[in-house]
Amino acid sequence: MKKLVIRDVDPQGADALSLLNEASVDARALYPELFVGVTKSATNEPLSERGIYVVAYVDACPLACGAVRQLSLTDAELRRIYVHREHRRQGLAGAVLLHLVGEAKRLGYIRLVLETGNKQLPAMLLYESMEFKRIPPFGEYANDPSSVCYERLLEADA
Repeated sequence: MKKLVIRDVDPQGADALSLLNEASVDARALYPELFVGVTKSATNEPLSERGIYVVAYVDACPLACGAVRQLSLTDAELRRIYVHREHRRQGLAGAVLLHLVGEAKRLGYIRLVLETGNKQLPAMLLYESMEFKRIPPFGEYANDPSSVCYERLLEADA
C-alpha cells in the first residue's frame, strides 16, 4: 500500500507551484475560451495569517494540493484543490478536502466557501458528497458564468 502524507507547504515552493502549473494546463484545456490572450503563468499568493496550503504526497511524490484562504474572521475559501490528472479517482481529493475542513475548524472558521468550474462535474459531485451546498457565485466569481460555488457551515459539524 502506498503511503499518503498531507503536509503544510509554502505556496510559493517548488511542489506547490509544480501542481499549480499542472492545474493551469488542465484549466486551459477545459476552458480555452477563458484563456484567450493570457500568457501570464498562474502563481500562488503568500500565506495569509490564517491561511493554509497543503500538498498530498504519495510515496514522497507531490500529487494533490489545496488551500484555505481567510475571507473574514468567520469565513474562509477553499482554493487550489487539485489532483494530478494521472492520479485521480484514488481518494486524494477527498483526503485533501477532509484535511482542509479539519484545519479550518481548528482555525475557528464557521463557514467555508469554494468555487469550481461548470465543466468539472466530478469536483461538483465530490463537494456535494461532502456536505457542501450550492450557493450563488460570490466575490470575484459573481459575474462569471462558468463559476459554480458551494458553502459548508462548520458550526453544524461541531
